[in-house]
Amino acid sequence: MQDAPANPPLIELCRVTRTFGSGTAAVHALAGVDLQIAAGEFVAIMGPSGSGKSTAMNILGCLDAPSSGDHLFHGREVGRLPHDQRALIRRYFLGFVFQGFNLLPRTTALENVELPLIYREVSSSERHRLASRALEQVGLAHRGGHTSSELSGGQQQRVAIARAIVTSPEVLLADEPTGNLDTRTSGEIMELVTSLNREQGITVVMVTDEPDIAAYARRVIRFVDGRIESDVLSNQGV
Repeated sequence: MQDAPANPPLIELCRVTRTFGSGTAAVHALAGVDLQIAAGEFVAIMGPSGSGKSTAMNILGCLDAPSSGDHLFHGREVGRLPHDQRALIRRYFLGFVFQGFNLLPRTTALENVELPLIYREVSSSERHRLASRALEQVGLAHRGGHTSSELSGGQQQRVAIARAIVTSPEVLLADEPTGNLDTRTSGEIMELVTSLNREQGITVVMVTDEPDIAAYARRVIRFVDGRIESDVLSNQGV
């Protein structure tokens, strides 16, 4: 395993375990994971089904909490915070992109992108300005008035990315972001994600089963049986 990142970690897991169930039915999804991610990194997380990668992603995204161990964000313990306080961390610091896009079907692209800003109680005019800018960043300024059904799969994922970055998050968590896309569109989406990492300094943590998608990352972490099997710098990711 490689040495810890040179910069102070933005995110850190220390001896983290996660167990579901109890007694003989207990499933140990994570078994004492130590992980550090520095600001500005692009990390891909891989592993077979049941390896713990999705559980780790959920903890990193404050969607779940460790059974034991520490989850630190900016050096502060967040894993033991109440659910509502972890929700605030998600709202103000994290952006999420999922395989299934998760767009509201009868809502325009612009309105979908505005949604996180509504939860922040941003004014209507400012929401419109920020959402328009986010759509421009992903190359869809001209499609803001179209609903999801009027957009291709790649365009829908771009809208989902715009929604994730409209709040200027420190961390973008992407769970199989190209899983529903063809090869060409997958490449376009990954070039976009890479540019957000390089040009805006957004820390990217991505779960993927595809080696060619993981190759876009600078660092590839592989989980097996609830533990980190390998943690290496990618030869292709920059």
